[in-house]
Amino acid sequence: MKIFYASFLLVFVASINTLSAQEVDTIPIDTKGLDIKLKRSPLPSRTGVLIFKPVTLSPIVVDAKVNYWKTKTAIGINVNQATFSNNWKGGGVNSLAVGGLVNYKAEYSKENYSYVSEVILEYGKVKNKDQLQKKTRDRIFWDNKAAIQMSKNWYFFASINFESQFDKGFRYDMKDGVEIPTQISGFMAPGYLTESMGFEYKPNKYFSTRIGTGTAKQTFVLDKSIFIDKNPKFGVDSGKTFRNELAFQIVSNFEKEIFTNTTLKARYQMFIPYDRPLIHIDHRLDVTLTSKLNRLMNVSLSGIGLMDKDTDPSIQGSQTLALGVMFVFPR
Repeated sequence: MKIFYASFLLVFVASINTLSAQEVDTIPIDTKGLDIKLKRSPLPSRTGVLIFKPVTLSPIVVDAKVNYWKTKTAIGINVNQATFSNNWKGGGVNSLAVGGLVNYKAEYSKENYSYVSEVILEYGKVKNKDQLQKKTRDRIFWDNKAAIQMSKNWYFFASINFESQFDKGFRYDMKDGVEIPTQISGFMAPGYLTESMGFEYKPNKYFSTRIGTGTAKQTFVLDKSIFIDKNPKFGVDSGKTFRNELAFQIVSNFEKEIFTNTTLKARYQMFIPYDRPLIHIDHRLDVTLTSKLNRLMNVSLSGIGLMDKDTDPSIQGSQTLALGVMFVFPR
């Protein structure tokens, strides 16, 4: 029993000494004033003066110019053809139709000044067996507009616009089973030249509206052969070739990709003459829906609605559906 108590006492004393030693080791020691010499590092060290030499760098001149112009050219060709054998019982007539389109647009924009020029050239013909050739499309359109920005969405603009056709236009009458053509239009018969200035509202890139408070339009009929009677043609009196009008004009443009690879382009124009009753207001709406099938192929549906009492008392309409190839530069 005494031996057990003696062993327990020794273990207890050893534990106390261990704890005391740990506590002593954690006590900070003030080495200030102590003569403690550190051993020299065995790693070699060198001291010296760093010498920096200036290096001459030749400036790099970048030959870069800012191009304020943006252009786009589209060339389209459409061909429709049908051929039937002489014993074809389904009925039909041999035909060939060819149409072409050139659309060029250039835009210049710098600071608060902008300029836009657009050219549209269209021409097409169809030839059916045992019939005369007939036009399917014929248009010359050139629009130029310069504008200065006044605020976020409003501009002051000045524009000049020209429109006519390439070829003669005919009316076809049947007499004894034979087609009799009668010319009713031609190049510069009519031809329209319109100058306008006013204000333009353009809230985004795909829509704009011009309000031409000061607009002048000249109508030309240079081919007098269309005056088959004494009645005026396109608002120009018989025997004359020119007519000038002052008017208030509104022109709205819309062009946007409404679906993937499908673009809707529309232009509405209203012309209100100052010197005639409101019944003589002219309206014209051009709408084209183009869908790109692949890199070259596309299908387009276009329509024109025209209300011009100088050419006809009723509404005139035109519609074209075409499938062909389209080359666009730059891509």
